[in-house]
Amino acid sequence: MFKSLLFIISVLFISPLVWAQLEYDTPESVGLNTDFIQTKVDSIMQSSIKEYAFPGAQLLVAKNGKIIFHKAFGYHTYDSINKVNLNDIYDLASVTKIVGPLPALMKLYEEGKLDLDKPFSHYWKPWKHKKDKKHITLRELLAHQSGMKPYIIFLNSVTKKGKIKNRFVKTETSKRFSNKMYDGIFIKNRFKNKVFRQINRSKVSNEKVYNYSGLASLIYPEIIENLTQQSYTEYLQNEFYKPLGSETLGYLPSNKNFKNNIVPTEYDSIFRKTLVKGWVHDENAGLLGGISGNAGLFGTALDLAKYMQMLLQKGQYNNKQFLKPETVDTFTQIQYPENNNRRGLGFDKPLQGNDTLSLKAAYPAPSVSPQSFGHSGFTGTFIWADPVNDMIFIFLSNRVYPTRENRNIYDHNIRIHLQQTFYEATRTE
Repeated sequence: MFKSLLFIISVLFISPLVWAQLEYDTPESVGLNTDFIQTKVDSIMQSSIKEYAFPGAQLLVAKNGKIIFHKAFGYHTYDSINKVNLNDIYDLASVTKIVGPLPALMKLYEEGKLDLDKPFSHYWKPWKHKKDKKHITLRELLAHQSGMKPYIIFLNSVTKKGKIKNRFVKTETSKRFSNKMYDGIFIKNRFKNKVFRQINRSKVSNEKVYNYSGLASLIYPEIIENLTQQSYTEYLQNEFYKPLGSETLGYLPSNKNFKNNIVPTEYDSIFRKTLVKGWVHDENAGLLGGISGNAGLFGTALDLAKYMQMLLQKGQYNNKQFLKPETVDTFTQIQYPENNNRRGLGFDKPLQGNDTLSLKAAYPAPSVSPQSFGHSGFTGTFIWADPVNDMIFIFLSNRVYPTRENRNIYDHNIRIHLQQTFYEATRTE
């Protein structure tokens, strides 16, 4: 009787909070100071644009289930023609890793279709006969503890002395060349087999230490398709993005007739010979037709916030249970703290001892909780969720415009300064 009563109370009083959808409100509604936030954020953003850290950016912060800050700054490019709008679509780069394949892997794990500690070769057969790979587990791969090399430049396979190899790339589409990398650039459909072969043959370090590697992310979509018997992109749309109401989240936005503007990234002087816009910036993902687990996902700040809020609410959002609470807890915990590896399963985590570091040395902001998690992206994107402080931080920019050589966003630790502002605002009268 007592247990039944507790259940009824939990349904009546806890569920409305758990199932909450994001809504807009003021900083004061959650105990923060609007003037302090506006002054500090505006100052950081304007100085960053003047110092050419990025031509424009936008910032969305939610606390206690309320979006208390969402503002756009600057322009798409330094010519100051197209202003950044709140519904602009960005190339998310490596943020793809935790918004693309990861939720699918989490769901397959809780359904018993994936085992974190079983050799990955059980799911990826080519590794069964690779001495250095056959015992690597999914847990090690997701926590970047596997010894896999960080990166392979697959662009080297389609060019020779600066010239494009016609057997892999065509200027017109056909049945065998239907993977579009950009306007007038079509990649051979079977090129992904070459990508997989190079990954399968890549060397693995005997030393099991933290070393960030994106190679397994290129394989995950194939694993997801094998286990679900659905296309990778359809599975994500049906199981996550559509039910979340995240309409812009997805791959190949140029094919979807969105009214939203798509923010350009880098001027590609090596391969595409043009300003990249609406097609993935990352060359490896581009060579796979723009659909990959390491990069290729596009979306708006609001649609990303819905996804992160779902994780913050232990897998629940928009009147739907997407993932079990224990699944979210498992994947967002540090896996190998004894090896000085801060990573969760797919998710990035704060530096160990982060709260003792200065703003210059911290990652992310020193005031985030150790339970917080997120990821950054090469194009200048950054998303983070803090369950202890019930806060979501979404920063989107195209810092690679006009070139990836621009590192001011890192040198000045801009995103960390912005994030810390919202923690300091709680201490301002």
